Amino acid sequence: MVNIGNDWDEILKDEWEKSYYLELRQFLKNEYATKTIYPPMHDIFNALRYTSFEDTRVVIIGQDPYHGPNQAHGLCFSVMEGVESPPSLKNMFKELEDDLGIVQPPHYGKLTKWAKQGVLMLNNVLTVRAGNPNSHKGKGWEKVTDRIIGELDKKDTPVVFLLWGNNAITKAKIIKNPIHTKLTTVHPSPLSAYNGFFGCKHFSRTNELLKNSGYEPIDWQL
Repeated sequence: MVNIGNDWDEILKDEWEKSYYLELRQFLKNEYATKTIYPPMHDIFNALRYTSFEDTRVVIIGQDPYHGPNQAHGLCFSVMEGVESPPSLKNMFKELEDDLGIVQPPHYGKLTKWAKQGVLMLNNVLTVRAGNPNSHKGKGWEKVTDRIIGELDKKDTPVVFLLWGNNAITKAKIIKNPIHTKLTTVHPSPLSAYNGFFGCKHFSRTNELLKNSGYEPIDWQL
């Protein structure tokens, strides 16, 4: 029913048979057939495709996909090539520059390089109607992403969870394994970034935690 192409298939195989997911699947069939939905259907599970369970060392949790044309491609905060970075992503890059001195290329916000290094770029809700944020909230995706985070919590190697904003912080209760680290702050949106996101130094703190655990740090430069 869902084919990821890595170890997530075995881990999540029973989830796709549950009644809530079958209802969500039917809802999505109707939505994609009658409305403009983002990301494209074949990109919905890209976060899991790019970052296997085994390789996951860092998790960034977003709210739901971008709802504008040619933006969302299945990784939270990331946009397709050739698309200007949205305000939240620009603020992430500003913090990255202030924190680690890394200046990202202008007009480039595709974060697949992060994902390939073990940064799971997971939205809480994986689809959205065009121009209508949170339109697929409460339809079942939250149960899927709760399961994904619950499985990651079982890992016997440390994972750094970056929880930005109230929506992401609600997932903190799932993360109970003391070997993992939860870094929380406000969302990088322009509405809240100045209330704690700027100056949080989560990028450098993540790399310090990884190095302390014997891992290579993330190369945040795109």
